[in-house]
Amino acid sequence: MSVRHALLALLSEGPKYGLQLRQEFEERTGDVWPLNVGQVYTTLGRLERDGLVEADDAHEDERQRGYRITAEGEKELAAWFGTPSEAGSPPRDELVIKVLVAMGVPGVEVGDVIQIHRRHLVELMQQWTRIKEDEGRLDLALALAVDAELFRLESVVRWLDAAEGRMKRSSLGPAPAATPRPRLRLRARSR
Repeated sequence: MSVRHALLALLSEGPKYGLQLRQEFEERTGDVWPLNVGQVYTTLGRLERDGLVEADDAHEDERQRGYRITAEGEKELAAWFGTPSEAGSPPRDELVIKVLVAMGVPGVEVGDVIQIHRRHLVELMQQWTRIKEDEGRLDLALALAVDAELFRLESVVRWLDAAEGRMKRSSLGPAPAATPRPRLRLRARSR
């Protein structure tokens, strides 16, 4: 998520203060992605340094300073909206790495790793679905954010299903351990 560009987009509507930007960012994203006020001011400082925004110097206290987008900021924002999101190379996904590495670890049943994560993802999907059931009360931004998260979670579950199926059909299977080791007991950790 590009907070930098989201703040530029909000500033393209007119001058705003840092706390106002934080509040509008959270409202526009359906209150799904809370934004730390320190992150707002750090990002504004970088945008100002890069010449993409200008600050009202009337107040020394940065919390009272208003910010506005510059012509360079408008160009940066237009380029961001006109550029597809990075999807060229696979991101470093912890779950994918965990499954791939688990295939070679003696004593680890990859099927158990997959099942633990599948169960957790289904629970998350149920939580998001409960939010969606109140769709009549949801604002549009939250409804779209919920849909995006449900589609993302569903795609991860589908990948786990496909990976499990491919491993079962594979003649390679996990490499046997050099010396027998006891199976590791895997449990889902609560966060």
